[in-house]
Amino acid sequence: MSAFPDPFRAARRTGPVLECEFGGEVVPMILRHEDVRRAAKDWKTFSSDAPFRVPIPSEENVRSMRQIPVETDPPDHTEYRRIAEPFFQRAKEPAMIAQVEALIGGMVRDALGRDSVEVVREFALPIQSRALAYLLNVDEAEAATWLGWGTHVFRDGASKGAQLEAYLHAQLDRAAAAPGADFFSALTQAAFRGRPLTRTEMLGFANLTFAGGRDTVIHTLSSVLAYLAAHPQALAFLREDPARIVHAGEEFVRLVTPLTHIARVCPVETEVHGSTVKPRGRVSLCWASANRDAAAFPAPDEVRLDRKPNPHLAFGFGAHLCLGAAHARLLLRTLLRQCVEQVGHITVLAAEEHVEAEQRYRRAVGYESLSVRLEPRRTSD
Repeated sequence: MSAFPDPFRAARRTGPVLECEFGGEVVPMILRHEDVRRAAKDWKTFSSDAPFRVPIPSEENVRSMRQIPVETDPPDHTEYRRIAEPFFQRAKEPAMIAQVEALIGGMVRDALGRDSVEVVREFALPIQSRALAYLLNVDEAEAATWLGWGTHVFRDGASKGAQLEAYLHAQLDRAAAAPGADFFSALTQAAFRGRPLTRTEMLGFANLTFAGGRDTVIHTLSSVLAYLAAHPQALAFLREDPARIVHAGEEFVRLVTPLTHIARVCPVETEVHGSTVKPRGRVSLCWASANRDAAAFPAPDEVRLDRKPNPHLAFGFGAHLCLGAAHARLLLRTLLRQCVEQVGHITVLAAEEHVEAEQRYRRAVGYESLSVRLEPRRTSD
């Protein structure tokens, strides 16, 4: 059995789409790698200019603003993206890389001294929150507030969305009164086509920043630790040549694909591989299915830590390639490196998978809880 089961295998063999109902709306899910890539590039046919409707399920009930830049199309998207990009590129800078290495190295060392660590909330969530503070160049103490929001800022409905929105307003007020070098200050000083951003636009950037890379990072880190526990030979393989960590990280992202799919809206009636989508109807770009397509990946269910090439779509494709991809890669590769250097063996003590249960599929991605014991590497390892 695959370490990362593929719930879309049978559907891909049957046809290029899987019609699935989400919140009363039938949405054709585009399944095959090449079809997903083609749709992701064709923003005129498959538009992102659809406030609240790009995520599946829709988010009308949990936020009051359009998320920017993800819910826009070019040319607006291109100009909006330039505003946020400098902060997300910080993940490539030596100073931030050093911060992340110190953070994750310390978290691993602390875990080695304990009988049990609950990975989701005691390990992955603090890494995600504290590393986000580095990325946004805000005081690391802010991460203590973010930890209290749990693994998903919207999972419990509108109350959490309102809590996030109030927090963002307060941060933007602070930044407007006394601008600094942080992300919120940059938003208050930014311009779009020669005018200052509106407060709603600022909230759209900030909302996406806190919602978009949270559970996805947490699910990826926890899934990787669970895999290394079940496959100790993988640590040995990476230890033989740590340069393999880069390709291993891409393979883990392909197999985990923490965001199953994302929606696009068809401005006019559109035929999508035999399914008719009405005007303003949605289609799904199913990254998780595309990443297991045998036409793009030989032996797609095998974990090949040295897989190359690896044209996975876990970070999307086209104009909307994930802004946080460099950040996510930094966290994952650093975790793998620290495990290679410090960890001899990982034992899973208890696990409860996180399962997406939909009308036409059930997909396990990440964990609700995962308790492990990390044992230190011996000199002979």
